[in-house]
Amino acid sequence: MGRPRAFDYDQAIDRATRLFWAKGYTNTSLRDLLEVMQIGEGSFYNSVKSKKHLYLECLRHYNDTVTRRRWEALIAEPSVAQGVRAYFTAVLDDLDDPAVPNVCLMAASLSTDVLAADDLRDYVVGEVRTLETALVGRLQHAAQTGQLPTDFDADTAAQVVVTYLQGLFRVVRILNSRPQLERQIEVLLTGLGLKAGQTRWRPVNVPAGRARPRRQRLP
Repeated sequence: MGRPRAFDYDQAIDRATRLFWAKGYTNTSLRDLLEVMQIGEGSFYNSVKSKKHLYLECLRHYNDTVTRRRWEALIAEPSVAQGVRAYFTAVLDDLDDPAVPNVCLMAASLSTDVLAADDLRDYVVGEVRTLETALVGRLQHAAQTGQLPTDFDADTAAQVVVTYLQGLFRVVRILNSRPQLERQIEVLLTGLGLKAGQTRWRPVNVPAGRARPRRQRLP
């Protein structure tokens, strides 16, 4: 039977997560981790094995807390158009919080140093795909329930949203005006067919012989 830990493991993981979040994987040293986790080198290797293994634990912790909160904002709204906006609002709220690093830990992990390790790469890429798949499912459900046209391209729309998110976190230190980001997001979502206030789509009745419009929004 192993010796009991002499420190609060969950608290140490949370502190390490915030440090990686702020400094990045490569720029975070073992000394930095020992200091912020408030443990000795022996306890570090006995509990988390290595910096790489710790980083993987921190990514899981980040997804269980920060990413989950954003996802809950998306699914809590009755319409997909409102839900995606709520997701982006949760992201912008994090960026406005002075206690939160001005970047996404998952987005920052799409870097050569992290992706060079196979197990880290598998997890990071897998989580990005999970977000994309979840968005596709939400959009497809909206199309099936009449919120979007039946021919709505959910796969491409989800890919565009995920791609924009990764780019947003890379330029946010420059484009740091929330109104500016909100305008970008509104243009993006409107262009994808997720117009604000959209709750349902219906076909238009037109005279015979004329081309049938593909979609019309209910007032």
